[in-house]
Amino acid sequence: MLNRTAFFCLLTTSFASFGLAPSASANETAHPLPFTYETFETAVPHIDLEACPAALPQVDSFCRATVHHEEIHVFAFSYEGDSPMVGFASYSAEGLDTLFD
Repeated sequence: MLNRTAFFCLLTTSFASFGLAPSASANETAHPLPFTYETFETAVPHIDLEACPAALPQVDSFCRATVHHEEIHVFAFSYEGDSPMVGFASYSAEGLDTLFD
């Protein structure tokens, strides 16, 4: 099972395969690219949520969810600008299998 850190490493590797990872020479300072909804939408299989969980921003934001192993990962994005990610939360998916029976 992948833990949260391994999941994000895998996600970062996926972005790199699409040419989305920043590059820097030895003389440059690397700056992280913003994680926008446009990038997320094309790279991560997900479902749209009608509302964001209470632990995530509620105003001017929207949420998308992914299921990875035994966790549900919810990403919150802002409606402002390029729709950057403004929040993230993980929840146990334990017991969800009964919903699909």
